[in-house]
Amino acid sequence: MSDLLKLSLDEVSAKLKGKEVSATELAQEAFAACQAAQPALNAFTAFDEEKTMAMAKAADARLARGEGGLLEGVPLAIKDLFAVEGVDTSASSNILKGFKPTYESTVTSKLWEAGAVFVAKTSMDEFAMGSSNETS
Repeated sequence: MSDLLKLSLDEVSAKLKGKEVSATELAQEAFAACQAAQPALNAFTAFDEEKTMAMAKAADARLARGEGGLLEGVPLAIKDLFAVEGVDTSASSNILKGFKPTYESTVTSKLWEAGAVFVAKTSMDEFAMGSSNETS
């Protein structure tokens, strides 16, 4: 893992806006780190590398034009409770296994409008009912 993934949100945002790092490079590192951690942590429920890289490239284009939102190019993992269009969204329940929404949740819509980049869906207790993560 590079030192980029150890930076705060403000530090990452400053490096992206200062063109010290690209959103694509950062997304690749974040995606690889999540993939590498998955066998040991079982912390993620879904990945979509194509979506991740498309969002990162779009963020790079906006940054190159001097545009972009508050979270432009910042990679984020999204709780499996929130719908991400085209990405398995099960709320960590077998009942919804294989469900790929054709819409975005309000939460993720706002994050994407601000320029955030999707990396993975995170595990949770089924339907967010609990706090022990015993069933996640």
